[in-house]
Amino acid sequence: MKMQPRSRNVFFTDMWALALLAPMILVPILTTNQYYYSLANQALIGLVAALSVYIMLRMDLLSFAVPAFMAIGGYAAAIAAKGGNTNLLLLMALSFAAPALVALPLGALVLRLKGVYFVLVTFVFNEILQLALFETPKLSGGSNGISGVPSVTLLGMDLGTNQGVVYVTLLVAFVATLITLAVTHRYRPEFASIEENETLAESLGLATWRYRTFGFVVAAGVAGLAGFALVNMLMTAHPSSFSSFSGINYIAYAIVGGRGTMLGPVVGTGLLVWSSNLFSSKGEYSAGLFGLLIIVVVTAAPSGLVGTIHQFFKAIRRRLSVSADLPTNSDAATSQPIKGGGP
Repeated sequence: MKMQPRSRNVFFTDMWALALLAPMILVPILTTNQYYYSLANQALIGLVAALSVYIMLRMDLLSFAVPAFMAIGGYAAAIAAKGGNTNLLLLMALSFAAPALVALPLGALVLRLKGVYFVLVTFVFNEILQLALFETPKLSGGSNGISGVPSVTLLGMDLGTNQGVVYVTLLVAFVATLITLAVTHRYRPEFASIEENETLAESLGLATWRYRTFGFVVAAGVAGLAGFALVNMLMTAHPSSFSSFSGINYIAYAIVGGRGTMLGPVVGTGLLVWSSNLFSSKGEYSAGLFGLLIIVVVTAAPSGLVGTIHQFFKAIRRRLSVSADLPTNSDAATSQPIKGGGP
């Protein structure tokens, strides 16, 4: 099937999101500074979580359940690793599959809701899971969590070093970005129809419930990958790592960057993670400065940073094309009919 020009442009823009991950491989090579390792891990984990939000936004759904699915994926990987299964690929598959399986029956219930009701139910689901983690010490470790999670291995190599953790997080981010790219472009017309007018899409024969459920399940799996990367970085699975407040941050990453393309979550995550670390040195003012930054960006760029920049250049191209089509003075003079004359 041939891509339409607009779809082709969006695809190439999304490919930039994938390309921007490549330079991150140089971080462990160019420096041994733990601060940059931590910053890289935070940005990559935040990006994966923001991609989960982005998938839901493609269907005009705002989900607060990302931390809950991160917890399911992270705890599943931690339990498996403590049981002796430390293979990286196996743990990644498990951390994707576990929340995806939970999301399948959950989606049958919550996807009937729309708007604020869907937001409220996903937020409550996250709070219920938090309570379940604290109240099941035999499975989740309760308030102590699961500590001492073994480092992952790949082809016999131990990836528990600081450099190894960055590479694992980068691999997780790369896989999550590929999954998001494949799903959002394979079903882009269906997701766009649901986002623009779900009732009209249903009346035209589109099985919207099927695509919403599929998107919800994939978004849960992507969030589970972020949870695994976080647990691998901390070597601990603890309920406090998956609080509801963190879900607000992931939503901010996606919206501030722009919800129109995958490049939006990449830009938004990079900006907000960097600024959060910058403001952390301001003590009690850090949260206020971070919130002020979000307000300023959202007010100045309601379509997100990427969307606003795209609209700006589009307006410039339109103006230039109009200017090129206008006749010049010399053209106007030559086009005037010659008066008088005759034999």
